[in-house]
Amino acid sequence: MFAHLAALVTLDIPFVNIIGPLVIWLVQKDRYPFVDDQGKEAVNFQISLSIYMALAGALALTIILLPLAVLAIAALAIFGLVMAIIAAVRANRGERFRYPLTIRFIA
Repeated sequence: MFAHLAALVTLDIPFVNIIGPLVIWLVQKDRYPFVDDQGKEAVNFQISLSIYMALAGALALTIILLPLAVLAIAALAIFGLVMAIIAAVRANRGERFRYPLTIRFIA
């Protein structure tokens, strides 16, 4: 649960939001198989979300796509917040959660 919630502290800063879940996963992965699974899931989602935010930020560099990029960044931030809360609630119940739109960097 904490691996999912750790990203909320820095959700609006791309690539920094990876640190919290990564630390929790690295420290606890060998002791608890469930934390290993959910920690990898949280890290993969935060990496994916950061990449999507960076791409949306790159769109903002062009003046024509600025409104679309701002909308995309806001939508991604809300999506990340909602998904992290849902994942934390499910992990707290002992259920394995899989984030949608996640690239599996860590298998």
